[in-house]
Amino acid sequence: MQTVLRSLVNLQRFWVVNFIGFGTSISDVPILRPLLDVDAESFNPTFIIPLFSQKQTSYMFSFFKPKPLLKELLPTNYIDIHSHILPGIDDGAKTLEHTAALLSRLQSIGFSKCIATPHTLPEIWENTAEGIMHTFQQTQTDLDETHRHMLHHAASEYMINEAFLSRLLSEPLLTLKDNCVLIEMSYLNPPLALREILFEIQLKGYQPLLAHPERYLFYHQDTKMYETLKKMDVQFQLNLLSSVGYYGPEVAKVADFLLKENMIDFVGSDVHHMRHAAAFDHKMILKSELQLRAAMEKNVFFG
Repeated sequence: MQTVLRSLVNLQRFWVVNFIGFGTSISDVPILRPLLDVDAESFNPTFIIPLFSQKQTSYMFSFFKPKPLLKELLPTNYIDIHSHILPGIDDGAKTLEHTAALLSRLQSIGFSKCIATPHTLPEIWENTAEGIMHTFQQTQTDLDETHRHMLHHAASEYMINEAFLSRLLSEPLLTLKDNCVLIEMSYLNPPLALREILFEIQLKGYQPLLAHPERYLFYHQDTKMYETLKKMDVQFQLNLLSSVGYYGPEVAKVADFLLKENMIDFVGSDVHHMRHAAAFDHKMILKSELQLRAAMEKNVFFG
């Protein structure tokens, strides 16, 4: 208890220095003179509150507020727009039983609906729009009513590379809603023709939504590229698990940066398996809690 009180005393002095300015003596400000002699034994936490605005006091005591669990941040009727829950179609759920178990777990966390976005990646996950929709409809038929309601829609997460250009020019893409198409890049390096691909996507009338921009390590030392992409009207979807450090501290740091700069348009779970779902029980480690909450709220657009 004494340690906590001493911390509060020091915090008082910190705020005094910051709000009356360096070079000003506390003794010059009559109302603050009691701080000169305050110690842990005589400290009265109610003394400091009238000295500062509500916002300043709230911020001061927020140092002692524990970080929330990720699942506690989810808004009511949260709609997830990035998941790999269709069975046997990519590196996500393997069977219908896995799909049902994942949907049950996500519902218990606070998800109301999920949009399935299996990978479309040439030579690895050779999915087509027809094949994805067939699996989605069959899964809907086989699930019980509760799970069927949660599985809201199906789209795809398209890997953008030179092969993607051929697909784009020859067939319609599956969208999250309206013209919004979820895209991703290799984690090793961006495609050489990135600008051309993005231009062609938009020329075809689609709105590109880049999945997990915080996970592309090649942009971590060149954050100006994020600004370049935003100027090209590319929307960003943050992976929620980045906020708990699931992918490591560097990814979390960039996630915080993107949130702070108001670059995040939407969020998604990118859930593949139960380990991802379990991470929603972890505490958020980012500073930008308000911005993350705001980004979560935007997902209502996809309802």
